[in-house]
Amino acid sequence: MESWQEIPYSVSSNTTDLTIGFISSAVAVVLFGSNFVPVKKFDTGDGMFFQWILCAAIWIVSLIVNLIQNSPKFWPLAMVGGFLWATGNVTVVPIVKTIGLGLGLLIWASFNLLTGWASSRFGWFGIDPEEVRKPVLNYIGAALSVFSCIIFLFIKSEVENSSLSSESSPLLREQSINSSEYRVENRRDVSWVDNLSPLGRRMVGCFLAMIAGIFYGSSFVPVFYIKDHGRRNGTIYTGASQFDLDYVFAHFSGIFLTSTVYFLLYCAAMKNNPKVYPAAIIPGIIFKQMQRPYSNL
Repeated sequence: MESWQEIPYSVSSNTTDLTIGFISSAVAVVLFGSNFVPVKKFDTGDGMFFQWILCAAIWIVSLIVNLIQNSPKFWPLAMVGGFLWATGNVTVVPIVKTIGLGLGLLIWASFNLLTGWASSRFGWFGIDPEEVRKPVLNYIGAALSVFSCIIFLFIKSEVENSSLSSESSPLLREQSINSSEYRVENRRDVSWVDNLSPLGRRMVGCFLAMIAGIFYGSSFVPVFYIKDHGRRNGTIYTGASQFDLDYVFAHFSGIFLTSTVYFLLYCAAMKNNPKVYPAAIIPGIIFKQMQRPYSNL
């Protein structure tokens, strides 16, 4: 009798979780799909300054979430996931400049999906393998994802070089204005990808998109590792929270720390003369603060 009475509650709970999962996925698709719109709308140069602004906005969001959650325990291992995410994020601007946002998003999203599926399905990196009721359908879905990813690699994309096209017809005709010194100064937004051949741009863009997808897809593995080992006795993570939002601050702190280290290394490589684009600051902060809180629910 007791087991019979528990069935309706269990079914109702599973239905609610499934509904929440699909709604959250839909929201994440929309927000992640528009995540890097500012990259197309504003000058971002080589992307190092822009990615640092995005990650700073991410950390601000995590601080707010941490205060709402009453500052749950900080697990340093979760920062490793932030390192992986930030490393993938560094490649986004070169990807957009070489193969475009549409194709780049398709490729890195596919590799993101496959990496996340494989790590959870087979229990990679020490996490518990996920059991599915119909393994055949699960493998068919993964195979279709692999097939679609292969197709994406053959899609042709044409990316306009706005920095070069804007110089083809100078606005001012005076000789002093159109001197070589002015042209060099006016081309400060030209990055290393602008010097690549069309084939080179495509190869670099597709390769970086695959790398970004792998890093994105494995960025939450450390959090899953902590949660899985938190259910076991005799580990340093025993009793760790099973609520994902409790790891947001540690994860996003890893993102901001890694991004800052990359930006400092970039400044050193540029001999303390980095390419900074003030017009990209507010758009980057607004877009990230609108999207990151919802995409991780």
